[in-house]
Amino acid sequence: VLLTVFIDMMGFGIIIPFIPFWAQRFDATPDLVTVLFATYSAVAFVSTFIWGWLSDKWGRKPALILALFGSAVSFAWLGMAEALWMLFAARALGGVFGASIPVAQAYIADVTPPEGRAKGMGMMGAAIGLGFVLGPAIGGVMAGPDPTSPDFRTPFFVASGVAFAGFLVGLIFL
Repeated sequence: VLLTVFIDMMGFGIIIPFIPFWAQRFDATPDLVTVLFATYSAVAFVSTFIWGWLSDKWGRKPALILALFGSAVSFAWLGMAEALWMLFAARALGGVFGASIPVAQAYIADVTPPEGRAKGMGMMGAAIGLGFVLGPAIGGVMAGPDPTSPDFRTPFFVASGVAFAGFLVGLIFL
């Protein structure tokens, strides 16, 4: 579970620094970039309740695996975007599938005895933090060495590949 969370957060961390610059290529104003970021968060907030219900009904593993697959699709869509509306749609889709953290928390709570839950949640927090630290660094390398003409598409596709790897890890090892 911790590895899938780490991989998912690393993919998320790869794309975050590039979203404002990518949106500006489609003539997004700073206000629209803010709304773009908020779109993911708002949709994720609403979706989390649905994912909680689905993971209670169908199980943690299917919900976590589907969330990781959806993240991979949303990251790839960001990389293929040709218009601002596509960025918004991809971020909304990412928000729909942004349930890996609460489902992983429920998974850890399910499989960890009460006296070990704080440690399990702490380790999950470390996996999240490590993913967020490594993700932007990887994205920066993937954008290329020329700061005057960075490659914004590649980090999105790398993030998609990372999320898809998390999907495979979850499918095989959970």
